[in-house]
Amino acid sequence: MTVITRFAPSPTGSLHVGNIRAALHNWLWARRMGGRYLLRIDDTDTERSEERFVEGIRADLAWLGLDIDGEARQSERFPLYEATFEALRVAGRVYPCFETAQELDLRRKILLGRGLPPVYDRAALALTPEEIAAKEAAGERPHWRFKLDHDAPIDWTDLIRGDQHFDPHLLSDPVIRRADGSWLYMLPSVIDDVDMGVTHVLRGEDHVSNTATQIQMFAALGAALPQFAHMALLTGSEGKLSKRLGTIGISDFRAAGIEPMAINALLARLGTSDPVEPAIDMAPLIERFDFAHFGRAPARFSDEELEGLNRKIVHLLPYEAVADRLPAAIGPAIWPILQPNLATVAEAADWLPILTGEIAVPTLGEDDRAYLAQAADVAAQADFAADPWHALTSALKDATGRKGKALFLPLRVALTGMDHGPDMAALLPVIGQDRALARLRAAAASPAPA
Repeated sequence: MTVITRFAPSPTGSLHVGNIRAALHNWLWARRMGGRYLLRIDDTDTERSEERFVEGIRADLAWLGLDIDGEARQSERFPLYEATFEALRVAGRVYPCFETAQELDLRRKILLGRGLPPVYDRAALALTPEEIAAKEAAGERPHWRFKLDHDAPIDWTDLIRGDQHFDPHLLSDPVIRRADGSWLYMLPSVIDDVDMGVTHVLRGEDHVSNTATQIQMFAALGAALPQFAHMALLTGSEGKLSKRLGTIGISDFRAAGIEPMAINALLARLGTSDPVEPAIDMAPLIERFDFAHFGRAPARFSDEELEGLNRKIVHLLPYEAVADRLPAAIGPAIWPILQPNLATVAEAADWLPILTGEIAVPTLGEDDRAYLAQAADVAAQADFAADPWHALTSALKDATGRKGKALFLPLRVALTGMDHGPDMAALLPVIGQDRALARLRAAAASPAPA
């Protein structure tokens, strides 16, 4: 059996964190099993679906590296839904209902007030053909429900949640079609899963009750059940990335300088027993993806964890992977020098003034200014083609008796304008002798602090 998974977003908005996680998990399972990963655009809601969101979904998946093996659009499959609906209607598995939303809401409130589950009472099944015809003649248009089989207990073994059981008496017959003829999610999804040969349905645990009713739809169509895996939902902590888990998307991540592999590496492991580790390609994520590793407790999404993971991944990226995002002045020899000090690739550009431009002259005390004047004289004689930093600091240590922070920090501040940064032994040759001398002399001649 070829494993087939599908990611089925509705193009009514941009992908958010939960969508991305579902897309990733379906992709990882298909790749782990040597199967196929399908993209299905669930655009049955023609009024709210927009082509710009379809294009955005494709672009987001491509940016994440989630290549697809096929694509379908529900809006192009209406004839199949219509034919299947008619077959179910003839078989008595769908039926028309004429209650208004207000009437149904009142019934639910009455049942809840009595301490009873708010299950639809199937009143519409008592309508005679004549009564139905009269309502339609009067201009009333029905919505349609799928009739659950109350004599068929609903059971399945979930790949994450284990054995599941639902009593169909405690479930409402789901509405599958609106009065205007448009489709709701439930039935078209089952029809597509059957038609496309989907073998595994991976989604959030908020779909568990949907699965219970859809299992009877698969049975009504005489189709084999796919396997189901329902992941615990993500929870967020307050922060600039995670405070809006239901809306934050790829554009937000990209604006924050987050690497696609940081998102993949985090979302692949959240909720599992596996540690979240930096990865620069999908291979280790595919290899370790296993439903047995997932727990049922909610998984906490933390922007701090994502940012920390992103930093580690940036520190691992080879120059070839980032070259097209770097200024021309930062070549393959300079990237490794800056890399350990970056939280995002974009931050590399912040170092250009230090490497090749002008920096602000620091304000230092009298002793440090005298020390830097001496440093300039030593640097003027140093061989910058060899190891000028160690030659400079060694000579200054012998001449001044300075050591540790007192030896190194004034030099770093004068040469870079910062009290931290890349290894000066690697950085100083890039700064160059002329620029280094100018900066040392400028710092030595700077006004005393007020």
